[in-house]
Amino acid sequence: MYLGALKGMTSRLPSLNGLRAFEAASRHMSFTLAASELNVTQTAISHQIRRLEEELGVRLFIRQNRSLSLTPEATEYLPGVRAAFNDLRLATDRLLRRDDDHVLTVSTLASLAAKWLLPRLSAFQEAHPGIDVRITTSTSLVDFQRDKVDAAIRYGRGQWAGLRADWLMADELFPVCSPSLLQGNKPLKSPEDLRDHVLLHTGNANSDDWRLWLTAAGLPTDVSKQPGITFDILFVTIQAAIDGIGIAMGRTSYVQDDITKGRLVVPFKIALPADAGFYLVSPQGRPDTAKLSAFRSWLGAAAHTAP
Repeated sequence: MYLGALKGMTSRLPSLNGLRAFEAASRHMSFTLAASELNVTQTAISHQIRRLEEELGVRLFIRQNRSLSLTPEATEYLPGVRAAFNDLRLATDRLLRRDDDHVLTVSTLASLAAKWLLPRLSAFQEAHPGIDVRITTSTSLVDFQRDKVDAAIRYGRGQWAGLRADWLMADELFPVCSPSLLQGNKPLKSPEDLRDHVLLHTGNANSDDWRLWLTAAGLPTDVSKQPGITFDILFVTIQAAIDGIGIAMGRTSYVQDDITKGRLVVPFKIALPADAGFYLVSPQGRPDTAKLSAFRSWLGAAAHTAP
């Protein structure tokens, strides 16, 4: 009985293409402009409307030379058609928003994603299996509206206009290297021994790390200018240190897992506190969605948990 009723209802519905052509042509009062909007030919619009008129058994347009006008029947029919299209758009928007409710997009730095966030992210997924996490990497501040990003993990002092910034963690600077460099013909025993080894550098934002640490250690900064290797991304610099290529200037959040697992060692006890830290950033004044609230809570706990 239900299927029969449904079949009877759908059999009375006219062509969707014909309804779209009718609504657009009524709004523009022009078949040409309707065709342009719907990306079809004017002939196609004419055929679709003629077919719609045949299906309905009524005339919809009065064609006079180069002008159009609606028949009384079309004038009465048009508000219902427009309301139906509006309901369809609203239903589609609700469906897409419902899908978005399960997608959490987080922007962060590539090195932090590789060395800190990704190794921990499975714990969040296990706790919240219904949330689809998407990680994007960028060194620039994101446009949350344009880029459709829910939150970002950024490094700085927590002062970004129009943004909420929640403190996560701070870094310390200290040299790290492969355990193999503590032995051999020129073992690392004191900071002065750095002159006998290749120093690994990271360009851009981290380019001053070696100079700052050497100053704190009481060593001349020209040590940092000796021939070495420079990379453009910090996690590549760290990987080079793991591979025994040289000594890198580590930052806590990027190297703590490798130290714990024995892939890296800290040859000296001198650590320099960084002058900034990591923050979870989101638009100020925007209420947290359930997915962002869950991520904010988990991330804060993860940042304060020892590796």
